[in-house]
Amino acid sequence: MDPPHITEFASQRYFDKLKQLSESRDQPHDAIAHPQDGPVVAESSTFILPIGKAKPIDHDYHNKTEKRRPNFIFRTILPSRSSVDHDSRRLSTEATKKKGTPFDQLFLALPNELKIQIIASLPLSDILSLRLASRSWHAMITVNEFPIARYHLEHHVPVYAKRLYPVPDPSAIRLHYLCGIWHRLHVASKLSYLICERVTKEIFLRTTEAQRLDFEPQYERMRRRLIPLLFTVFHFFETYRTLHIEYIKEHGHGLSREPYTINPIEAKIMSMYDDQTLLRVHQVFPLVVSSFCRRLRPPTYVGRFERSLRGYLKDRPPDEFYVAAMCVGGLRQVERFWEIKGYNSRRGAVDSWYNSVLKEPTEVASKPRRGFMGLARKKSSASESDFGRHGEAYLNGRARQGSDAGRRGSDASMTSHWEDLVFNTSLAEGMPMGELSREQLKILLPDLPTLQQIWAPTAEALILDRKIVERPQDIKRNAQVMLELIREDGAAEEDEWWYGRSAPESVRPPLEAIEEDPIE
Repeated sequence: MDPPHITEFASQRYFDKLKQLSESRDQPHDAIAHPQDGPVVAESSTFILPIGKAKPIDHDYHNKTEKRRPNFIFRTILPSRSSVDHDSRRLSTEATKKKGTPFDQLFLALPNELKIQIIASLPLSDILSLRLASRSWHAMITVNEFPIARYHLEHHVPVYAKRLYPVPDPSAIRLHYLCGIWHRLHVASKLSYLICERVTKEIFLRTTEAQRLDFEPQYERMRRRLIPLLFTVFHFFETYRTLHIEYIKEHGHGLSREPYTINPIEAKIMSMYDDQTLLRVHQVFPLVVSSFCRRLRPPTYVGRFERSLRGYLKDRPPDEFYVAAMCVGGLRQVERFWEIKGYNSRRGAVDSWYNSVLKEPTEVASKPRRGFMGLARKKSSASESDFGRHGEAYLNGRARQGSDAGRRGSDASMTSHWEDLVFNTSLAEGMPMGELSREQLKILLPDLPTLQQIWAPTAEALILDRKIVERPQDIKRNAQVMLELIREDGAAEEDEWWYGRSAPESVRPPLEAIEEDPIE
């Protein structure tokens, strides 16, 4: 008998098998295999054609597949909610970055009036930094100097500064005028801080941290009151130097050959001050001069032996040094000397500066370098003139290839126009009390007054002549001046007089604003 799994095609057994297969499909339950029938053939399986030998069905494989199938979850291949949120945020950020406009383009797209209003509200140091950002920023600020300077004069410059340096006509309100005022304010604020430090430590004897913390309100009142007075002293020395040089050029000689009771130059300057300003500056002026002189003296007076042990070998400078520093260099030079740490370094800086003012600078000839046994490196055949010519072409061309000769005429004219616009500005005029020429120093230095004749005799005579006080004894001195500076009452009236009725806090320089001068 043929095996049950081998059936001839189109035979009776073939059709019986086919009928049995169709009936098994109509049954609701699966077929059950009986062990007595021999090898089991799954009735639910597909029909096997008689071609070779059929492969046995691996029931273990189906079981393994059915066991692994519940572990597979379609959710595992899908992103989680947190990852979806993260990706959506990342995509939205990238889309914003691609579609958003940079801030500088948004700012430059504003109307010119709004741009200038925004720039004018910035601090002056930030405005000066913006000038260095690019040529377009430099041109924008330079062309609009007038509205920027006018805004700062109205909102950030104290009243006493405008009284001493009146606002010029509208065409002359420029950044140079504004920066000059803020430079003087910076010097006055820094010197006020330095003098207050010295007075607190050496006169009021507040040395420990607890004592200084107790003395803080008095310290702040003293510093605030000294700033306008030192600003006036700056104005006095600046104007005195200018008028002194003009007087010598006009008369052909100085004041040393002119007999006088009251110094005419000082009297002319003091006529610019009102009674209250003249009296208060006169009371504080000895404190300013004595503090500066004390700064340039050795720190101890025990004797030469102890000074030699501590390394303080130089004595105090003569009075001519102090007079030249104040009358030629001004309070800015006084501040420079004051800030040098170490007595020997400070004293050496004073000597070097005075020698540079008194004597013409001498050029030190550089010695030729010699090689080993007379053998030296061969110099280049290019001359200095060639180097200078190529250097000029490089600077004028701004490191671009080619030169103006190879460019079109319109490009060259545009370059020269930009250079004129960038470099020929009002700030090129220099800072207040700049360096004098050698000719001006030659005529000014021999005619300087003595230290005791500066300010005090003329100011006291004018105070009595104007009848600001009845007697010389009514002028406060020494300890009375110290108590006047730290007193509590009258601060509001003085602030209104110095700073104005509705002055913002920006016109009263805080301590952190005097660390460095951004104007220079």
